[in-house]
Amino acid sequence: MSCDASSLSTKDQEPPFEVVEGLPGSRLLILCDHASNYVPPEFGSLGLSPAEFERHIAYDIGMRGVTLALARLLGAPAVLSRFSRLVIDPNRGEDDPTLLMRLSDGAVVPGNAKADADEIAHRVARFHRPYHDAISAQLDAIVDAGDTPVILSMHSFTPAWKGAPRPWHVGLLWDRDDRLTRPLLEALSREPGLIVGDNEPYDGALVGDTLHQHGTQRGFPHTLVEIRQDLVRDEAGQTEWALRFARLVPPLLELPETRRITHYGSRAEIRRSKS
Repeated sequence: MSCDASSLSTKDQEPPFEVVEGLPGSRLLILCDHASNYVPPEFGSLGLSPAEFERHIAYDIGMRGVTLALARLLGAPAVLSRFSRLVIDPNRGEDDPTLLMRLSDGAVVPGNAKADADEIAHRVARFHRPYHDAISAQLDAIVDAGDTPVILSMHSFTPAWKGAPRPWHVGLLWDRDDRLTRPLLEALSREPGLIVGDNEPYDGALVGDTLHQHGTQRGFPHTLVEIRQDLVRDEAGQTEWALRFARLVPPLLELPETRRITHYGSRAEIRRSKS
């Protein structure tokens, strides 16, 4: 989170997203919702100690490095956030109650405690919506070029949760569209020594999240990758996982079913309608 005064002013003038341009003809778009632990100066430290910004509550550890390396290896475009999920969570819908976290994994966030509807709307307009607009622009460009986008969203998870170890090295989260997920699960399961989670450590059906908005609702093939954080904390681990996905993903882009826009609906939408 910390940076010197000159980098603060420069960083604060940048858009709240980072775009990596891909090679012409690439139909894969790589996303990293929680790439950064940066908090703009106007929010101070949100009342938290520097140590809290090195934890998963602030960003997805290791995933900016994995995303940039994978985009470079595949010549694929990428969109990454430039703000901490503690400012506003880009992987939540605008009406999600966890869009702005006041308490996250035991840490009270004083800078968010008194945020009212106007403050949340301000953060959505400044950070959340421009990030999603940037994603939409990349997807629209692929469609305009006459192809069907494929979306790969990169995340990381903690090795343990509430004292319980998580055995998976990697997991794929998905809702009802399995066109990309199923073959990627099979490919990962053939990798020596990997424990692979299917909708682990979380369920991938969440109304309003990034893949619901840009994948499910638009009918584009998509999946969310979760890599355990202890495996990607350093550059060597990030490179290893980027190389793995750079090897496994390209053959899946040749599958005929990934070249069609198909609407599968959402388990989460069904649950919401019943409730």
